[in-house]
Amino acid sequence: MQRLEGKVALITGGAGGIGTATAERFVSEGARVVIADINADAAQSVAAKIGSQAIGVTIDISNEKSVKLAIDAGVSHFGQLDILFNNAALTDQATMATDSDVVDIPLEVWQHTLNVNLTGYMLCSRLAIPHMARAGGGTIVNSASGSGLLADISRVAYGVSKAGIISLTQYIATQHGKDRIRCNAIAPGPIVTPHTRAVAGKLFDMIARHMPMGELGTPADAAALVAFLASDDSRYINGQTIIIDGGMMAHHCHVRDMADLIAGLNTTDT
Repeated sequence: MQRLEGKVALITGGAGGIGTATAERFVSEGARVVIADINADAAQSVAAKIGSQAIGVTIDISNEKSVKLAIDAGVSHFGQLDILFNNAALTDQATMATDSDVVDIPLEVWQHTLNVNLTGYMLCSRLAIPHMARAGGGTIVNSASGSGLLADISRVAYGVSKAGIISLTQYIATQHGKDRIRCNAIAPGPIVTPHTRAVAGKLFDMIARHMPMGELGTPADAAALVAFLASDDSRYINGQTIIIDGGMMAHHCHVRDMADLIAGLNTTDT
């Protein structure tokens, strides 16, 4: 299926799990991609594996000059920019370990997280939109998170930044729809990558127990949704946040425990 034939996409965090899977999916559907990542070597490596349909560039999405250089490099190489996938995020273990609650979180961790995860998405969008508008339109897809919709016992800055992305998505859709620019977000639940598996460890096994499907998502699952939102198949979807979590948020929190209780009662009856 060549839904993205002739399109050029820039993917921030393109050397990570979802970013790389999305780059591969985009190319399989006919697009050319700019792999933008703060890890320059990783961006180049992913681009080299994909081939001539991809280039790797360095980007620090919290730095406007760096964002401009990355976007300009992509436009200079491929001649246009049709799709922006804002996917980069601050997920290093040192930050996550200190991103606690509103009483204990160091102020610099709060500010740095919002600066990367939220302001960074604004900067990328603000510098990509003029290219799209001049070309007659484009598509922006933002990576939010289930953490932007439901609270947790820690990672307050991460969750608030993701909630901000959901609102930013609506504002971009509202203010730039007139330019034929659509903006939507995805809100992934647990997605298993080598990085998240190393960070989450046994937490993933605990979460999987509460999933209706009994399994966690993969980067390819997220990439399939992003490709749909980037394509004309979703031409009338704008300003929306699509949850992709295997049904994790579809049920009451006690469903699994209730099932275990009923199973135990049935066992006792027999």
